[in-house]
This record gives sequence, C-alpha cells and structure tokens, in this order.
Amino acid sequence: MYFTELGMTKKMGYRDWRWQALWWHYFFFMWSTINGQTRYSIPEELKQGSVVGNLAKDLGLGLSEIFERKLRVASEAGEQYFSVDAGKGELVVNDRIDREALCGQSASCVLPLQLVIEDPLQLHRIEVEIRDINDNSPSFLSNELSLKLAEVAAVGTRFPLESATDPDVGSNSLKSYTLSKNECCSLKIKDMEGGKTVPELVLEKPLDREKKAVHKIILNALDGGNPVRSGTLQITIHVLDTNDNFPVFEKNIYKVALGEKSLHGAVVIKPKATDADEGLNGEIEFSFDSRTPESVLSLFDIDPLTGEITLKGELDYETTNSYDIDVSAKDKGSPEMEGHCRVQVDITDFNDNAPEIVFTSQPKPIREDSPSGTVVALISARDLDSSDNGKVTLQLTEGSPFNLKPSFSNNYALVTNRLLDRESFSAYNIEITASDAGSPPLFSKKMIPVSITDVNDNPPIFSQPSYNVYLKENGVPGSVLYSVSASDLDFGENAKMSYSILDSKVQDVSVSSYVYINSDNAPGPLRVSR
Repeated sequence: MYFTELGMTKKMGYRDWRWQALWWHYFFFMWSTINGQTRYSIPEELKQGSVVGNLAKDLGLGLSEIFERKLRVASEAGEQYFSVDAGKGELVVNDRIDREALCGQSASCVLPLQLVIEDPLQLHRIEVEIRDINDNSPSFLSNELSLKLAEVAAVGTRFPLESATDPDVGSNSLKSYTLSKNECCSLKIKDMEGGKTVPELVLEKPLDREKKAVHKIILNALDGGNPVRSGTLQITIHVLDTNDNFPVFEKNIYKVALGEKSLHGAVVIKPKATDADEGLNGEIEFSFDSRTPESVLSLFDIDPLTGEITLKGELDYETTNSYDIDVSAKDKGSPEMEGHCRVQVDITDFNDNAPEIVFTSQPKPIREDSPSGTVVALISARDLDSSDNGKVTLQLTEGSPFNLKPSFSNNYALVTNRLLDRESFSAYNIEITASDAGSPPLFSKKMIPVSITDVNDNPPIFSQPSYNVYLKENGVPGSVLYSVSASDLDFGENAKMSYSILDSKVQDVSVSSYVYINSDNAPGPLRVSR
C-alpha cells in the first residue's frame, strides 16, 4: 500500500490580514487628504500652562483619540514652546515666549508647528501667531552724549543724534522724540531710506561761549504703547571757539555689498571727506563713531588717514546680513570739528551650510502586504542658507521600492511604491540624499532602516511531491512506516506547521484506521494504527 496526498492546516485566516491591509490603505488616504490649517493667536510672555487653543475641537478629534493615538508637537530643533495636554485636548504654553527674541522687529511673528499623531501616522500643520505686548522701552546705545559746537556755528546747523531702538513692533514701537526746554536748540526728525528716522539737533540761536559755555538737554524717545514707555539721552553741548568749518563727506550714506566669504583685509569702501579750512583746521582724521557697537568693531577696521574701511573678522550671513557703520571725520583745529556719514554694508550669502534631513516621525516596521502608497515615515528638510542656496531637494536611491511624497514647506512622506516581499528582502536601508541649489551645491545623506514584517502568504511545501511506502502485512501498531518533511518560507508563527492525513478509504475502510501521523513532529513520522 502507498499514499500520494497529505493535507496540512494554517493558523492565520485570510480575513485577518486582508482587514489590516485595508486599514493601512484607509490611514494613508486620511493622511494624504489633510489640507486644512489651524491658526491661533496669543500675546507673548504668557505663563507656562496657558491655553493656546482646543486641539480636540479644532482638529475634530475625541479626547480618547488624542491620548490613545499619541498626539504630540513635533520639534525640528531649538526650544519646545508648546505641548499637548492629552487630558483636555488643549495646546498649552510650555515655556516663556519672547517675541523679540524669536522674530526681532518683523511685523509678523508666526510659529509653524507640526502635530504628529503616531498611531496611525497623521500630520497636522498649525500656526501660532505671537502678538507683541509693550514690554520694552525705547533705549539709546549710550545714556549720555557729549557734543562740541563752535561758537561761530551758523543758526540752522543740524547735528545728527543717535536713534533710539525699541524691540517692540507696531503701535508699541518707537513713535516720536521730544526735546527738553532749552535756550539754543530745537528738534527735527529726518526721514531716511528704509523708513528709518534720525533725530537732529538744530541750532536756533547763535552761541555765546562767554555767556554760557555748557548746555544740557534731554532727548526723550517715546513709543506708541498704552501706557507710553520712554527712554532718555542726556546731551551735553560744550561751546568752543574758532575753527568754523567742519569736514563734509561726499555722501551722507554709502552703500556697499560684501560677500560672506570675503578674506581678512578685503577693502570694504573708502568714504571721502573735505574740510574748507586750511592747515591743521583742514587736516582730517577718520574714525568709527564713539557709539559704534562691538559687533562692528570686531569685524571692521578704518584707516585714520585715508578713511579706508577693511574687513578683519569673519562674516556670517545667517547671523547678520547687514551692518550700519557710522563714520566720523574730525579736523585738527582748535576746537576740533567733525562731520559724519553712514556706511551700509549688505552681506551677500555664500553656500556654506549643507542641507539637513530631519525625522518628523521615526520609521516603523511595515507589513509585506501593505498597499502601494503606505506611509513609512515623515521627513523634513532644511538649509540655513538663503535664496537658491537654501532650496533643498531630496532624492532616494534609484530602484528603491519607496518614494518621497512632498506635502508642504519641505516636508515629505516616505511611502511604498509597490508591494513588498519579506521572503526576498526582510529589511531595507534607505539612503536619502539632500542637495541644495547653490553653486556649487552642497549635499548630505541619511540612512533610514525599515524592517518588513511577515504575513502568512506562503503555503508549506513538501520535500517531494509524492512518497512511495512499502510495508509488510501484519505490521506492529505504532511502528514507523516513513518520515515526511515540509518547509514554509514564512517567519515565526506563520512558519509553524502541523501534519494530518487526508480522509480517504481503502476497500471502504478509512485510511486512518490503518495508519496515523504525529501532527506536531517535524519531520512527521507515519505510523501503523493496527
């Protein structure tokens, strides 16, 4: 007697894995169709724990979803200013927010946030507008200013004063200047390019050193807040004799562009000034203004004889892209006279920052039967440079079973582009290359490990399609007739097998009454039943 067919059982049903595949397809559909954007508006300096908005309501999520699906605020880098109160479904302030530190004097201060729902993966983009409050007073670089005016200075002569600064914006920013009551001078405001204003002291009456040698005046800078905040500058005027001509520059403002990677010693500009006086009264020495900040002094030098300004430090466009340098030209008369000009140095960007690849959400294992388009991970790209130097493009290795799907603002979803087969590749190391549009371009790479989980998609296969077994009659029950073996390409529980004999008959007698097989043995031994 011999047998040609054996049957076996599987432990995972078709319905189970088909449901999970449909669920993943539904998740990706939901992720890819979220285009709405929520925006909140809050004042700066809110206390920690202050409520920004109700995420559960605004995003249409239940409180249980926020907790179970692990809603969180994704942070690329820097300070984490917000967090999610999972119990109430609210976005709350996590740390002190200083609008001036974040946005400087930009008219708009908006923090883009990415809200990541981990299970299943989903990405929301929200914006939080930080409104200014009047928490800064106008201030001058120095609290005191000493001026030397010649006794013969003509009525109507103007003397530029230091502009005040106020980090606040809008109605809370610097609005006006006032001058204390005095005997000699009035205040005029001069409009400059770019919307800037400079206060000027205007001589209204001839000076008489013999009557009064020193004049003290207070310059007040006022903002538009409610209540109004102010800053003061104490101006002391020393009235001097003789030398009635001061140096005059060819221009009031010089503008020059300087490359970010300019070498030490590079000539920035050579402003020119002349003095109508003769001898020592007409000899000029150049210098930076006494109120020049250290950030300028550390980067630039000026030749006192020629006025040539040179570079002595390293420029960084990403830190500061423009410098205003106030230059003084003093003669050697007695008393000395001086003229002023401003040099505006605009820094041009150099492609010195490589693009970065940042995980918004770490990759998770995916099933081998996941449909094409399944989201594996969320990725963003950034570059600290500007213009073309900061435009980033991401690419995957050619032939990869994955694609990068762009969403918004240099954010991408890593998705599958075809069905996977764990039995062929159980894991992938996906190499992503980021390149910018600079000349020459800069590159960076990042490897993303993705593991493929098994589904029961391979039937067991016997080592032979059929077995011929010969035995003697009257065999002893329980004795081994033959051993058969099968293998399964799947993994874990999906690869475990059991053996059984198909129900068939020999001369109207069930085969199982003659022989049986141990279902759990591997390979399975065929034994005599009776």
